[in-house]
Amino acid sequence: MTVAEWCVFGTLMVYLLTIVPVKWIGFRSFNNAKPRDPSFYADPIRARALGAHQNGIESFPFFAVAVLLAEFHAAPQSRINELALLFLIVRIAYVFTYLGDRPRLRSILWNIGFTINIGIFFLPLIRNYLPG
Repeated sequence: MTVAEWCVFGTLMVYLLTIVPVKWIGFRSFNNAKPRDPSFYADPIRARALGAHQNGIESFPFFAVAVLLAEFHAAPQSRINELALLFLIVRIAYVFTYLGDRPRLRSILWNIGFTINIGIFFLPLIRNYLPG
């Protein structure tokens, strides 16, 4: 497996691990029979963890597809790996800014992550213009 493919797995784990600790910590008030009960997420940190989790679910498909298409169309693997690793780092920082209630920085990081995804997606198209 490539570094980029491991980053796809890492990105999946980031969005899963964003919500799991909140449910574990609140195990006395979390009802697994009603996992989407709004009253559990009334607490601000829980609400932010849920938001970060949901955004991770939303951003994951584009990232995974971009990586796989770039690899399928023989874009330079080293560039795919670099951008995928950068995306994973940005996503981790994004989660921390979401949990830390830093909306402006969070939005900046989201835009950086989206731009990285676009870069990965279009790597096959621009591969002939890249150095080395």
